[in-house]
Amino acid sequence: MGDHTESIQIVFDSSVLTYGQVLEVFWSGHDPTIPMNRQYLSSIFYDGDEQRRVAEASRDARQKTLTKNIVTRMKPLKTFHDAEDYHQKYQLRQMAPDALPLLGLRSGSEVKNSTAAARLNGYISGYGSEDAFEREWPGFGISDDDVRGTIFMRCASPSMMS
Repeated sequence: MGDHTESIQIVFDSSVLTYGQVLEVFWSGHDPTIPMNRQYLSSIFYDGDEQRRVAEASRDARQKTLTKNIVTRMKPLKTFHDAEDYHQKYQLRQMAPDALPLLGLRSGSEVKNSTAAARLNGYISGYGSEDAFEREWPGFGISDDDVRGTIFMRCASPSMMS
């Protein structure tokens, strides 16, 4: 522990979403002025000069809205290491492990690469509304009975239950 920074790698279609829009979500999702230890350090790993330029511009724009200094570090992306399998979709594995076979997921790489597992992990973690879940779950490839009996109650965050 302590010799790494926990991070995610975002793959996106730049014809649908810009890197700047990804960074807007990044800045709005946490307080970039809070110093953290290396493991949880606020960081942006950019891929090339263009991403560096956009990242720095987004940081500078965000800084103008804050009274404290941003401590987010920016570094070139060199190597990305996946977390161990047991860390992948952690909340889903803890709260609804029976959902994985319903999604047809057996191996760690299948779980890691599954969009459905990522989305369910988010709902279980308290992100998303009941309406969004209702619109989205048919695309997960699971039956109505499985959603109602096995998954929905575990995905029902307090915000979804109100």
